[in-house]
Amino acid sequence: MSIANSIHHSNEVYNYFKRLKLGLFLSDIYIRHLMTIIISVFIYGYRGKTVDFAKAGFHHRTTTAHFLNHGKWDSSRLEKVLKVHVIRMIYQEAILSGKPIFCIVDDTIASHTKPSSQAEHPIEAAYFHQSHLKGCQDYGHQAVSVMLSCNGITLNYAIILYDKSKSKIQIVQEIAEELPSAPVVSYFLCDSWYTSAKVMDSFIQKGFYTIGALKTNRIIYPCGIRQKVSEFALHLRKEDPDVSLVTVDNRNFYVYRYEGELNDVPNAVVIISYPENAFGEAKALRVFLSTNAGLSTQEILDSYTRRWPIEIFFRQSKTKLALDKYQIRTQTGIERYWLIMSLVHYMCCTCNGTYCSFEEGYQHFQRKIREEQVTALYQSIRHGMSLEDVLKLAG
Repeated sequence: MSIANSIHHSNEVYNYFKRLKLGLFLSDIYIRHLMTIIISVFIYGYRGKTVDFAKAGFHHRTTTAHFLNHGKWDSSRLEKVLKVHVIRMIYQEAILSGKPIFCIVDDTIASHTKPSSQAEHPIEAAYFHQSHLKGCQDYGHQAVSVMLSCNGITLNYAIILYDKSKSKIQIVQEIAEELPSAPVVSYFLCDSWYTSAKVMDSFIQKGFYTIGALKTNRIIYPCGIRQKVSEFALHLRKEDPDVSLVTVDNRNFYVYRYEGELNDVPNAVVIISYPENAFGEAKALRVFLSTNAGLSTQEILDSYTRRWPIEIFFRQSKTKLALDKYQIRTQTGIERYWLIMSLVHYMCCTCNGTYCSFEEGYQHFQRKIREEQVTALYQSIRHGMSLEDVLKLAG
């Protein structure tokens, strides 16, 4: 390998590719393009722009962009490899520890500027979506993420572009159908958007009960009387014998436990809760559901908090992996980019062959790549390369 090429090559990354056996379905040229993108992620100041690819590779940035948008490589094979490795690690941990698997689903918006009506090549598959974070309509791509977690190990399983060709409910149903049956009692964790009977039925068939949030207008049948949860909550009092105070993540909540029928759900537990200092306030009302009636109220609420890693994943993807900054216009390119970002996240979490935090793994690869580049520059000086050429090579 020439010195010039070694600047844009990482043995650390390449050896990881070998462990995943990517060479079985990716040619050398595609391996180099994939490496260019991944190395660029670990360069300080990475913004998800194609110019970043030029810094990390010896090809022109448009060549790497073509790899994403129009390259004749089978990205579904890479997706399958990644999913197989995630399943293997999580399910083996469940078998060894006996701890439940949590399948966590949520979505986020990769925001973009709405293009002019005169734009000749607007970004594909971008729409207005309701942003709960911003409290308004936000233009961009909506990403549905699925994470698997067990005994402290949390990995991203899939990130899917919601392009309105199918509903988010259908997307999550298909995920449930492709998952292997859980080896232990396990749980699907979600917000109120995904607590539909269809999704819950798909997951229970694979051994996953559902623990999720409910909208306050859902119908329950206390004492056989049909009521919205929000209407029923108006009649609760702190002094009621069925209202209790529980602590979740060092915060206190007044809760009421209902067990019985919901629309389309023959039997489930519904937890009606208020923060301790906001009892009875309509805006503070939160409602949770568990299809496993054998769990205590404390266990249901504690399990629901296991959703938090997916929020961390979204933040990491936006701050370190440029999830909402990429400059890619085709839907194919965007979906491939997301897949590669999911691969980078997996690499960071398993950089030493065992599970570690994303931040720890990110710093590991960043440090190793910088060491390799400095070593390559040092070798170039030893071989008599001029300072001017070395500085040009360093970019």
